Amino acid sequence: MFSQEEKERYSRHFVLPNFGQEAQLKLKNSSVLVVGAGGLGAPVLQYLTAAGVGNIGIADFDVVSLSNLQRQVLFNTLTVGLNKALAAVEVLEALNPNVAFNIFTKKLTSNNALSILSDFDVIIDGTDNFPTRYLVNDACAILNKPLVYGSIHGFEGQCAVFNYKGGPNYRDIHPTPPNPNSVPNCAEGGVLGALAGIIGSMMAVEAIKIVGGLEPGLAGKLYMFDSLHYYNQKIKLGDAKPENKVTELIDYEAFCSVTKPTNSIMKSVSTTDLKKWLRDAPEKFQLVDVREDNERAMGHIGGIHIPLNEILEKKEEITADGKVIFYCSGGVRSAHAIMQLANHTNAQNFHNLENGLKFW
Repeated sequence: MFSQEEKERYSRHFVLPNFGQEAQLKLKNSSVLVVGAGGLGAPVLQYLTAAGVGNIGIADFDVVSLSNLQRQVLFNTLTVGLNKALAAVEVLEALNPNVAFNIFTKKLTSNNALSILSDFDVIIDGTDNFPTRYLVNDACAILNKPLVYGSIHGFEGQCAVFNYKGGPNYRDIHPTPPNPNSVPNCAEGGVLGALAGIIGSMMAVEAIKIVGGLEPGLAGKLYMFDSLHYYNQKIKLGDAKPENKVTELIDYEAFCSVTKPTNSIMKSVSTTDLKKWLRDAPEKFQLVDVREDNERAMGHIGGIHIPLNEILEKKEEITADGKVIFYCSGGVRSAHAIMQLANHTNAQNFHNLENGLKFW
């Protein structure tokens, strides 16, 4: 059942009331998939591994960047540029050699999600974008898998357990995604690094209780935490709604409208070409930064500043002739700005900076 090494390793679980060897054996024979090995996924993976979950899947196609290290505690400076799932497993195998790991380094899509998720007892969503969040939720709903959910932004975090014993899923509180321009990501809006550890640890607790045979405290509930004021609230979500029942996976990029809009007026300029334009003829065009105030304060490449939500209100500030280059952090919001200004007298000269400032 347990080796002498395991008995010592899990001794604090063995003596824990309402847990003991019975729950520990369930952990040993269980499987959990963690989608996203970043800020939330890192503490989740550490605690699932330390707790002795027998089989852990790690799905992440992204690579470690220097900006990740402020909160993604499985990585260090030497792992920058490496795939997150592969870098994570190096640390986790050293933490507990009794755990088996399955690594998925390809992007989770509507084509592969059901086959990947089907092999695991519990799914944990540690992602940071709406297309993958809806994809994971819908796949869990179709497969009838419990889903442990968490999200963080700024100083605030959330945690919930969806699809547990017929309970509500993510679509029962968010049937449709928000406007992509209204919700900044971590790069745009920032996040307190230590908050990832708090919410990620809560997610790990709920997953351990589920596979260990205990009732999760957040099944059908949404827990919200404000780390700036230490305010917390737990909301009961109610029953699953039949109208939100999921029967098939869809194109989630289109559903969440995160791709750049295109039409006949949309023109693009690469980072290389824009740098050349700035060097050769900076006076012949206008730059328009559509990011938020806090992003602008961290640095910019010049030009006027009009946040996306003010673009129509302040359209008169945009030149009526000559080239105009719109930019943001990734190229999506600036593309939406151009679409909103389709009737501007100078729209034919509008250009979108490809990938925004990502490669500047």
